[in-house]
Amino acid sequence: MKKVTIHTDGGCRGNPGPGGWAATLDYGSHHREISGGAPATTNNRMELQAAIEALDTLKEPCEIEFYTDSEYLKNGMTAWLANWKRNGWKTKSRTPVKNEDLWRSLDSLSTKHTINWHWLKGHNGHAGNERCDFLANMEMSKIEKEFSPGELGKKLKEFAAGNS
Repeated sequence: MKKVTIHTDGGCRGNPGPGGWAATLDYGSHHREISGGAPATTNNRMELQAAIEALDTLKEPCEIEFYTDSEYLKNGMTAWLANWKRNGWKTKSRTPVKNEDLWRSLDSLSTKHTINWHWLKGHNGHAGNERCDFLANMEMSKIEKEFSPGELGKKLKEFAAGNS
């Protein structure tokens, strides 16, 4: 199996607000960067989207060292997911799992690989995390340039209506 190192980050300006995600993938001497965003989303959705997009780029099963500054992502994958699935996508308190659509996608993609999930403190000088943070912020800036404040406000209202 190929050994790949992945770093991811996601964030929002406002929560919800314009969001960006990014990932770096390293395999031997190969390095790849991917990023994207959404005009109205949450930081947790962007953290999950970064992981989904990173895993989706891999074309064969890999052994992955996966680094994230999101405890939500790391804990979801290592501590909560099995129980959510067993409980019909309900939390311990029997409420629906937030971001179930993204968790299901991530679960499906992750089963193809052997993944070691690592949490690292964000904004703490870790090169992979800092690069992903930079790329995610670039995506947020692109979105803020692409949409007027009024358009962003409308997107936020649509997002809130669909996620209440």
